[in-house]
Amino acid sequence: MEDAKPELRVSVYSDYICPFCYIGSRRLLKLRDEFDLRVNWCGLEIHPDTPAEGMPITRLGYPPAQWQQMMDALRQMAEQEGLQLQAHDFTTNSRKALLLAEAAKEAGRETFYALHERLFAAFFSDGLNIGDEAVLRQLAAETGVSPALVQEAWQNQRYAARMDLNLRHAAELHIRGTPTYVFGQQLLAGAVATAQLREAARTLTAAS
Repeated sequence: MEDAKPELRVSVYSDYICPFCYIGSRRLLKLRDEFDLRVNWCGLEIHPDTPAEGMPITRLGYPPAQWQQMMDALRQMAEQEGLQLQAHDFTTNSRKALLLAEAAKEAGRETFYALHERLFAAFFSDGLNIGDEAVLRQLAAETGVSPALVQEAWQNQRYAARMDLNLRHAAELHIRGTPTYVFGQQLLAGAVATAQLREAARTLTAAS
């Protein structure tokens, strides 16, 4: 009988409007081949003041040279992961998408991950505005999240409380960006290479 995979528990601070979080999610989930991966996805709004109707990315105020450098790195990473991304020239408010994902955890891992992947793809590959309630309802329907749970996500304050808790924990850990991975006492920031994630995972599971 084949030995069971070691359980790996990791927390990830992430946002669905962060392109590097999309890359980071793909890379982390590759660890399923070696570990029984248990991820605590901690939704963290990176631009909470952005309107739900969206706005041009230029309004975020990045210096053009810095933005171009970031996009060049993103394009290279996306190619490595086999992801087709549209030009990243639009952003939106992610709060309702994050609340929806938080609620979807209660529908089971399969449903959560279907929504999780679809939210990233909808925004970065399909160019959909995931700040729009109608878009989110459609994505929920596509991935098996019930209309009742969608309403619960946006009306029940326990999901907002979890988001507030994520924000407090991020501050306590001095997390300043997404994605950030927490492997026990080790923090890895940014869309780090799969090999680096795997090394952190092996170190953590070897010590437990």
